[in-house]
Amino acid sequence: MDRITDRLLNWASILDEKTLEQAKATATMPFIYPHLALMPDAHLGKGATVGSVIPTLGAIIPAAVGVDIGCGMMAVRTPYAVSDLPGDKSKLRVSIERSVPLSAGAYNRKVTREHTQGRIDELTSLAEGYGFDPASYAKNWPLQLGTLGSGNHFIEVSADEQDRIWLFLHSGSRGVGNKIAQHHIKVAQRLAKQWWISLPDGDLAYLVEGTPEFTTYVRQLRWAQRFAFLNRAEMMDRVVREFAYWVTDGAAQTLERQQEVNCHHNYTETEQHFGKQVWLSRKGAIDASAGTWGLIPGSMGTASYVVVGKGNPVALNSSPHGAGRVHSRSSARRTFTQDDLRAAMGDIEYRDTAAFVDEIPAAYKDIDQVMADAADLVEIRHTLRQLVNVKGD
Repeated sequence: MDRITDRLLNWASILDEKTLEQAKATATMPFIYPHLALMPDAHLGKGATVGSVIPTLGAIIPAAVGVDIGCGMMAVRTPYAVSDLPGDKSKLRVSIERSVPLSAGAYNRKVTREHTQGRIDELTSLAEGYGFDPASYAKNWPLQLGTLGSGNHFIEVSADEQDRIWLFLHSGSRGVGNKIAQHHIKVAQRLAKQWWISLPDGDLAYLVEGTPEFTTYVRQLRWAQRFAFLNRAEMMDRVVREFAYWVTDGAAQTLERQQEVNCHHNYTETEQHFGKQVWLSRKGAIDASAGTWGLIPGSMGTASYVVVGKGNPVALNSSPHGAGRVHSRSSARRTFTQDDLRAAMGDIEYRDTAAFVDEIPAAYKDIDQVMADAADLVEIRHTLRQLVNVKGD
């Protein structure tokens, strides 16, 4: 750990100057308590650094939660091993791509599954309790449940160090969560201008606890976090079905789940730290409280990790959420080619398209270095290697 200032502590050994300056600016906000913690995967973000843990007293910075509210990971360990798998993995990839809508803006055409409707009913009831209608942000929000998105979101079939098969996915609150986030970022910015509040960055505009705007944001934030959690669960149900059908040659549509982990890495909760109750925003970080299971994916084509938190109090019981970018998407597209991506993916089954070049492993930090930097934050329980990768354009 490197103490940058009294209010900024850093666990990243790979850290560029722009990211450092951004984190320094966030750490100057007067309501930060006791300090901002930069995780090993830290990189430049919107307003606040991705890979930062931001404890605040009496205020929340909506952009420091992020625009993909509740984004996170889910993993299920199956009862199968590598030796049980059929030879043609492309059939599984294609069946998953049919079952889960991929890419930005993609959604279900209709609701046909009971478990989908059950989750929609839960979210409808939750929104009513919070006093708002999600349709005011996205009329088709129920059809977004069970959809992946694009960018670094993915679905994978992986094997651990004992050759046991895991199903692994990454997604958040989709378009409806994004619109909720964007709305409240603008509300915070409007209030900052209204009250002549000077900010080091306009995206550090905040909402003050006790105001109607703060209360509305927290309620809708919590709804979006629940949507993201259930979105991952919905997709996993579909992935389990397709995997079970594939591995048993059509004999089964479900399987025993040996272990299951579902965790956010873009979210806010109230937690106790250094003697005070704070609003803790993890923007690209997971809960690494002692004994808490978590998931840290690498990049496309590299290892991912199933971990248990060590409860490091100075790191605010947090750990990294992934590898962290070293190339922006535009820089990656300028630097790398589709042939580079093919070489990096090796024998992993994936959809071979130039659309994924900006997700090439070389666009990210070395996940092994990130995990070495996180040695005081989490214990690695399982290391996963990818067999099948599904992404949206």
